[in-house]
Amino acid sequence: MSQLKQVVDPFGEVNVYPAANGQVRVVATILMKPHKEGAQTGIALDGSGSMRKLYGLEAGGRPLSSIFAPPKHSNEITPVAQKICAYLARNIDADEGTTVIYWAVGPGGSQIQEIGDFSADEAERHTFGPPKDFGTGTQLLPAVRYFVERFKEAPWGFYVFITDGELHDLDEVMAYSKQLAQDIASGRRKPVKLVLIGVGPDVAEAQMEALDDLEAPVDLWDHKLASEMRVLEEIFAEVVDKNARIADHGRILDANGRVVKNYSDVGLPAYLEFYLPADSKYFTLEVNGATIHQALVDGYTPPPSHAPQRVTTATPAPSAPAAAKPTTAAPTPAQAATSPPKLREQEMIEALPVDDVSGPDAEWKNLPLELDTSRTNQPDIELERRSNDSPRR
Repeated sequence: MSQLKQVVDPFGEVNVYPAANGQVRVVATILMKPHKEGAQTGIALDGSGSMRKLYGLEAGGRPLSSIFAPPKHSNEITPVAQKICAYLARNIDADEGTTVIYWAVGPGGSQIQEIGDFSADEAERHTFGPPKDFGTGTQLLPAVRYFVERFKEAPWGFYVFITDGELHDLDEVMAYSKQLAQDIASGRRKPVKLVLIGVGPDVAEAQMEALDDLEAPVDLWDHKLASEMRVLEEIFAEVVDKNARIADHGRILDANGRVVKNYSDVGLPAYLEFYLPADSKYFTLEVNGATIHQALVDGYTPPPSHAPQRVTTATPAPSAPAAAKPTTAAPTPAQAATSPPKLREQEMIEALPVDDVSGPDAEWKNLPLELDTSRTNQPDIELERRSNDSPRR
């Protein structure tokens, strides 16, 4: 499996899997903020000795993504923990408080240290300094067990683990995760989602990918690199309600313009799955007049995406002056050629029609970032199963 690093808006994650008959299976998600009644959230900060630099006790580290404000001091963990903790507490947690712990502390890095439960405002003011006792190893399993057991009665759990390097108990974590996934699939455990976020220059991304690609009946793990994150919502890239619809219609096209998936009858879902030839370099999403090209190979530059021009319709003059709603025009070809790629993508998204957010052509970008459960009686959060369309509980 290949998880692409270069993903354009509005996609949250794009994965490419080998398939039979000279094809690849593409699974892409539209970036959305999940909503789950009774959700519990937690963050675990690596407290192993190698983290001394990132806590500001030694010189080192490297710049993080721009979504985390540049630290005013050398402690690079505080801005990451503040942002993620405040976001989860404010938007996801049922109690509006996120639990924070240190993990990989003490002898062998096998212990945890509780920090506390933080509201969004408290998290934004708190300095997440070093643990009392740096660990002499990096064992993740105790932290995973802590959250799973503490909140075992919660309808849904979302837990983030921040680390800078290599895990020393990867095999144990994988074995535990497989059993946990089986228990969730059978209904013996409540669903959870676990996300590893790597910080610093020495992250063992191969280990993170091994957990992300774990063969299990429920997709428990996802991973991100803090230096590459565009927006905080990326931590929810794999938390998708497959019944949510973000637009009334849409199409997926291959690089030759052939339609491979048409959603005109059922509406465009937040979870997209389709097949393409194995040598495909990109695919195209058509939605609400926009044409969005997503590369399937990191480093490949597909044709520029296009947004529809706004159409102004003459209307009777109002009896009193009305404030004009600001609009953003789509860039000209010349502007697009000189604008940074990310700016062009944002302009393209902002140029989509947004005036009538209740009509049939309302733009998905202006919908509240919550999943719509009105179309199904099933839980609003569905975790992807690895098996072929097996029934969910």
